Amino acid sequence: MKQQKLLHLLLWLFATLPFTLFPYTASYAEDTPFRIEFVTNYKSFQFKAQEELIKESKAIMPDEIKSLINDAMAEGLSQGQRMFMLDAANAMASGYNYYHGGGKRLLRKIGKLIKAELEKEKAKNAELMKWNNEERFLGNFVMKTYEKEMVEKKLAPVIYPHWVHRIWFECKVCHQDIFIMKRWRNDITHEKFEAGQQCAKCHDGELAFSTEENCDRCHLAGKPEADRLHDASRIDHRAITAVADKVGAKWDASRLPGRRLPVDRFGFIDWLTMKKAGVFDPIHSLDENYKPETRDNMILFESKSKAKNVLFSHDVHSSWIKCSSCHPEVFSETLTNNVKMVRMSKGQYCGHCHGKVSFTFADCTRCHIQEKGVMFDGALLHIGKPKKKKKKS
Repeated sequence: MKQQKLLHLLLWLFATLPFTLFPYTASYAEDTPFRIEFVTNYKSFQFKAQEELIKESKAIMPDEIKSLINDAMAEGLSQGQRMFMLDAANAMASGYNYYHGGGKRLLRKIGKLIKAELEKEKAKNAELMKWNNEERFLGNFVMKTYEKEMVEKKLAPVIYPHWVHRIWFECKVCHQDIFIMKRWRNDITHEKFEAGQQCAKCHDGELAFSTEENCDRCHLAGKPEADRLHDASRIDHRAITAVADKVGAKWDASRLPGRRLPVDRFGFIDWLTMKKAGVFDPIHSLDENYKPETRDNMILFESKSKAKNVLFSHDVHSSWIKCSSCHPEVFSETLTNNVKMVRMSKGQYCGHCHGKVSFTFADCTRCHIQEKGVMFDGALLHIGKPKKKKKKS
């Protein structure tokens, strides 16, 4: 069991670091042997070697982490670059804390710096509300890390519509192998496209239009042409069907009532209803030898309010996403996660996806459907955060 927990931690550490840790030209300390080995192990998935490296580096890791924090806070970095490096420092500090203890102070410091950077960007970005407006439809987000460079080239930022791509591809096609499911972690660049990575995995001129052509197909943020990405009722079924046929997916608009995508009262697309009705069948992987990994157990979450209990289905969720998208970074693989609605509203636990690319947790009756006092046969019982034992006086 202990070895399994160590493996889970290492998997998380590898998932939180970029393939090229320091791709920037800004001034920072030279890479140390520890940094180089840390990244090399990550690239080649040397789990055991990484574990040994962290174990034997107790004496130097605090200074390595502090040095990386200093590099992240150097002048001349964009916010995306700074956040990218702070995330890397956070991964190192997590490994140090797990194996050696005493890393909580560093983790708190990094957490405060990340929060301060986000607040600073929010305060100074005069066009923030415009980009929020572009992201008003679920799953859409604006790629503006290199906004200055795009302005110089007279290009608008890219708006990425998750909901359109979700018609053809399961979430697991991209996450976590191509993109880590968290902003600031991926450092999306045209240099990587040229190497056939990231968006160019599909946008290669054959499976989908090339990243080297038709710039205006993606650089749409703030333009009238982006309006169609904010309104599911304007979907072009003929074009969607053509792409589905090309990539090996399925789209049957004739099964849609009125040929309109079903949405709930909050405006979120009801993907599960469409899938059950046979409207669409997205592909599961770009690898023809892919074998799906699913779990079929249920977890019962007992509600402390008047609302009914929640019966969580691993089968439903693992059909969309890989286990590594949630475990162990979003949920620990125990039944003691301290899941609360207030935390979901801050993007934690279920809020990692719900309210962003999936229906909002504010729609209570989508999840709270299990009658209280009724235990679903075979379901595991969520324990929640263990209560601290009172010290005897």
